[in-house]
Amino acid sequence: VQLVESGGGLVQAGGSLRLSCAASGIIFSDSHMGWYRQAPGKQRELVAAITTGRSTNYAANVKGRFTISRDNANNTVYLQLNSLKPEDTAVYYCYAEMYHRAYWGQGTQVTVSS
Repeated sequence: VQLVESGGGLVQAGGSLRLSCAASGIIFSDSHMGWYRQAPGKQRELVAAITTGRSTNYAANVKGRFTISRDNANNTVYLQLNSLKPEDTAVYYCYAEMYHRAYWGQGTQVTVSS
């Protein structure tokens, strides 16, 4: 199983980024997908999740600014990050859950400057 994230980078506060996670080795359409993040010195936290039925869930501190979506034809999940704040700075990890087994990507760094 491979989850490969891309799209991270350095952006000014108020800016936008789009993260992508390309999945292989799983039945993507049968997998719940999500994005977590971990800032230095903090625990990993759920940012957004999308089920196989495309129901979505967001952390309170990103709701209205971030949007998760999935493309089952291309085995890819996206996270659109808008109105970024310095406190959004973290490593963002892609997550997949298939048949109660969890898989993680290697992470992509998002840095928001003030």
